[in-house]
Amino acid sequence: IKFWTTVNSNKRIKRKVRNAYAISTVSIALVLFLLGAVGYLILGALNASDRLKESVSVYVMLDQKAAPDTVAMIGKQLQALDSIKEVRFISKDQAAREFQEYLGTDFVDFLQENPLPDSYELKLDAAASDRQSLARLEKQISAWVGVEEVVYQKNVIDQISTNVNKFNLVLLMFGGALLVISLVLLNNTIRVSIFSKRYVINTMKLVGATRWFIMRPFLGSSILQGIYSGLISWVMLAGLIAGLHEGLPDVRFVSEQMQLAIIFGAMMVGGILISLIFTTFAVRKFLKMKSSKIYLY
Repeated sequence: IKFWTTVNSNKRIKRKVRNAYAISTVSIALVLFLLGAVGYLILGALNASDRLKESVSVYVMLDQKAAPDTVAMIGKQLQALDSIKEVRFISKDQAAREFQEYLGTDFVDFLQENPLPDSYELKLDAAASDRQSLARLEKQISAWVGVEEVVYQKNVIDQISTNVNKFNLVLLMFGGALLVISLVLLNNTIRVSIFSKRYVINTMKLVGATRWFIMRPFLGSSILQGIYSGLISWVMLAGLIAGLHEGLPDVRFVSEQMQLAIIFGAMMVGGILISLIFTTFAVRKFLKMKSSKIYLY
């Protein structure tokens, strides 16, 4: 009877150890998934901001007295600027047609003349679309001979930057609070997992095993746990990304392979580091604990 009682007790202990290991692994995976999702949304917001900035047009209005050679030279100078992605020439007649379509009336017949000048429509890189860069570009181009003025929607640029910054700030605050709470919970979860092996640690200490010899299998197990957690979080985040693309096909989220690789790589590295660090602290706690007090823990 005593033998079977011991066997059943050992089975319960092993089952508790496996359960604690599984719970801590899933807990780490959930934390990695949530942090990866926050990072994915932040990158998506930044990419959306860049696309919006690049969609804003800057118009270089030309002097109506400018000679054709001067107009052509201005076009070459604009194309030579690194901050400009696209240059499109709009003649005064084309501008009149587009404006008539917008108004729905023929204003040229009403005015008996076309007051619109020739112009260049510019599309800029996102990095050059902030307020300061645009101001410098406006000052540079306005000084050229043949340029009347540079026109763009300053309020739209400011609104895009402000809204994206607010959105990212909220996500960062949410992610920071989530990280702190999750790390505290993970620390307790991993400590409970190591707690179930405290007698093994104490026995190894009593027979003269070194600290590194005792810690080595725990650290190896923690690295594997981090890898398992990373793989689980990958599956969860991949499911989220697939769901977002299927449910919101018109919304362009993060699609660049390099950015996705960075997110998934950070999740894997984060899982390994979290498991490794917390396991190290938990094992060291029991290594420092006196054998007479380990039963009271």
